[in-house]
Amino acid sequence: MKTLVLVLALAISRSSAADAREVALPSPAELRVEAAQRVLQKQPNRYQAYNDLALALVRRARETGDNSHYQQAQAAIEKSLRIQPGNFEGEQAHVVLLLAQQRYRQALEEAKALNRRMPDSVLIWGYLAEAEAALGEYKQAEESAQWMMNLRPGNVGAYLTGAALREDWGDSDGALDFLSKALQQTPPLETEERAWILTTIARLNRQAGRLTEADELLAQALSVFPDYYRSLQELAEVRMAQQRYFEAVELADQALRSARNPSKLLLAAQALEGAGRRVEAEKTYAEFEREARTLIAQPQNANIELTGYYVEHARQPQEALRIARLEMENRRDVRTLDAFAWALYANGQYTEAIQQIEKALGVGTREATLLYHAGEIATACGKKNEAMRYFELSLEANSTSRIAEAVRRALTQSGGYTAVRYVQ
Repeated sequence: MKTLVLVLALAISRSSAADAREVALPSPAELRVEAAQRVLQKQPNRYQAYNDLALALVRRARETGDNSHYQQAQAAIEKSLRIQPGNFEGEQAHVVLLLAQQRYRQALEEAKALNRRMPDSVLIWGYLAEAEAALGEYKQAEESAQWMMNLRPGNVGAYLTGAALREDWGDSDGALDFLSKALQQTPPLETEERAWILTTIARLNRQAGRLTEADELLAQALSVFPDYYRSLQELAEVRMAQQRYFEAVELADQALRSARNPSKLLLAAQALEGAGRRVEAEKTYAEFEREARTLIAQPQNANIELTGYYVEHARQPQEALRIARLEMENRRDVRTLDAFAWALYANGQYTEAIQQIEKALGVGTREATLLYHAGEIATACGKKNEAMRYFELSLEANSTSRIAEAVRRALTQSGGYTAVRYVQ
């Protein structure tokens, strides 16, 4: 792992001075937005400029966490398709927007249509893979990702798509390898993209208990793209794993100031709770619940986090299960299956809970919290040996995770400890 960190450091060292000079300049997405707008000022009927503008706005939403850019992107796509109905690039931009909004079923349908029109488009295969994985269609996602590599070996998109799939398959080292290769091929001027990749690598290291490596990677990410809310949020997670809660509170607050959304509110509440600031924590939990509930029926939501909140904090298992069932209609990836299984367990529906958690485990995932959930569910089903194995695997995956202490207690008590069981 030290070798990987060294490789990554070398990969960004050549551009560090240039990056530092560009801190005050517009971001990559802002530059693309400005370029498209300049073209449209001179040629207002140039449909491709609207496509370029839409894609830049989608990327700007990722840079800032401001989803209002999606509405602007939709308007640009509609103008493009009015000027030139059915143009491939406009419809492709719409798939990108749908994926960003987590409208996976519609994205998959439209990507399939584009794939029939142009089967050698590498990007379209990537969109197929992303949507298929989100919908739990991992075999199809694997095939689509392979087509990306077959058509253009070693391309960045294929590495990023493959890394996401390898993570779900439990191949963390393989995911890190692909991410490292993607980083090395990402141009220095693509500062947000580089920071995004570094932050993803840091998260995988944190989830494996390699906190020092994660810390170093996030420092690099923030030097490349200062005040990046994704990096700040992940650094807060690292500080919580290190039990440096007061620092985590400050980082979570900084991330919130950069881009407010329910997941960041939940992180802030958890950091405050860890720091012993319970009154503020409860207030922030309430803010999280209130804001997350406004998004329940939207594809882009915080339903997985809200399900966990109702199981573990608010102790409303029936509401947790209702929300988890709604989310299962939108997506069926590993995280969603885990949340659904956890809500079923909290409601005493152990037989169905173990079926759902086994589906998630069947993909290959080895994430510590999911394995802990599997152990608790197996315990409730009277499968003591399986429960012990899952608890042990959870600690092997990450001995510094938030639930590591609960796992240790479960092992100490021979599977007799149950963290949550809020059946009403």
